[in-house]
Amino acid sequence: MKLELLADHPNLLPIIAKWYFEEWGCLSKDKTLDTEIENLQAYLNPGEIPLILIAIGNGQPLGAAQLKYHEMSIYPDKVHWLGGVYVSQEHRGKGIASQIILELIAIAKKLKIKTLYLQTENLSGGLYRQLGWLPIEQVNYHGIEVLVMELIIKD
Repeated sequence: MKLELLADHPNLLPIIAKWYFEEWGCLSKDKTLDTEIENLQAYLNPGEIPLILIAIGNGQPLGAAQLKYHEMSIYPDKVHWLGGVYVSQEHRGKGIASQIILELIAIAKKLKIKTLYLQTENLSGGLYRQLGWLPIEQVNYHGIEVLVMELIIKD
């Protein structure tokens, strides 16, 4: 398995968009697969935010996650976010999400980011808690209960 930027594999963008649309597209009545593809074009950056890191095995995408700005409008002061952590159904439970997240943290560190935030529907914090993220608060955001977490990136 290799971890690479989606910017280096733009041909995989429709697959990542399909994953995201099927997982979270229902949360917005205005979203379509085409708008998801269009929105993800902004993530085709080689070394700056927003970006998507993908796990690739045997030439196929296995999972993906994003570094982005301002994921939740209710937190305008929280700038850098981890989001869109997704592993395809048949590859879950193999540690792929952890590897992607840890590599994104390393990228954030290279970009001199000091704090990352995320939101998760797993109110226990799940994998993120295991990886050192700390809960900030539980909120109802767009009708869904989520836990907002932060990670202070050490030098």
